[in-house]
Amino acid sequence: MKISASIYSDKKRPLKEVIEDLVNHQVDLLHIDCNDDLAVFEDIAQIREWCSLPLDLHIITEQPEKYFDLLRANPVEYLTFQYEQLTERLEIPADISGKKGLAVITPTSVEVFDQYADFDFILIMATIPGQSGGVFDKINFSKIRQFRKKYPTKSIHVDGGVNGEVSFILRNMGVSSSVSGSYLFNAPSIGHALMNLTMREIESHYSVEDFMIPLEECPIVHSESMSLKSILETIEKGNLGFCLVLDEHNKLKGICSSADIRKTMLRNLNDLNTIQPIDLINQSPLSISNTTTVVELLKTIKKCSFPVMYLPVVKNETEAIGIVNFVNLIKGEI
Repeated sequence: MKISASIYSDKKRPLKEVIEDLVNHQVDLLHIDCNDDLAVFEDIAQIREWCSLPLDLHIITEQPEKYFDLLRANPVEYLTFQYEQLTERLEIPADISGKKGLAVITPTSVEVFDQYADFDFILIMATIPGQSGGVFDKINFSKIRQFRKKYPTKSIHVDGGVNGEVSFILRNMGVSSSVSGSYLFNAPSIGHALMNLTMREIESHYSVEDFMIPLEECPIVHSESMSLKSILETIEKGNLGFCLVLDEHNKLKGICSSADIRKTMLRNLNDLNTIQPIDLINQSPLSISNTTTVVELLKTIKKCSFPVMYLPVVKNETEAIGIVNFVNLIKGEI
């Protein structure tokens, strides 16, 4: 996940000094907030003289058209307009370069992106736009899941309240870029904050239940009625490489993954017809409690002697309520 440094969050130093510091610490992007202020483009012109880092411009305005000529003269790599300020559907001229994004605040449904499906990404504002130092609203974890499910090929950017712990969760959910402002500049140094944002040691304020895939979105078969066909079809349709096996009361009975199927077939190559549905199931899977913190989750994974791709989430020790998978995290770290 790329870190986009919000350059105006440092109120103490001249802009050139801030940019030089960010360049020296190899930040990925420079995030520039434009609250309907044309003078921001004077800074953009200066920044282009100082460095070659990609620019991530977020414009809040009711009149996007007044920025088009400035954007032609000062192209940026990422261009986002705030949805709530728009009075009509935004049409960005084709000759304006850069990836296009739509920013939405927490109360706004990600479904508004349907009007902008030709855009490249969504920017989810997890705190109040323009206010530095806010706390990440965990309802946005659900919005990220919703958007990822509906638009699997689009990128997700997040702005607001991103600290070390939230950064890990966002990377695990497949977020492409996160904006960091006060957290980055209020740390002992930018380097120290960047180390935390790329996940070293963190303090936990969120539990697994806050960001897991809930049960209603998980591929499931029920032990009483499962068959070889239903297991295979559920794994295929779920597109996650596994399915949960539950009883009629949602008690976790096991998990079946593509790896479990492969191992079962290898054991029974001489007569595949003898394979029964129960043979495919790992009846003693590693699972984790819904109240487990992020730090505890990481400690659990580190103790395992085998790679962990997904973990069923249970409450009251046996009732399945969701799953945490690490596919996006692994992709993001390669």
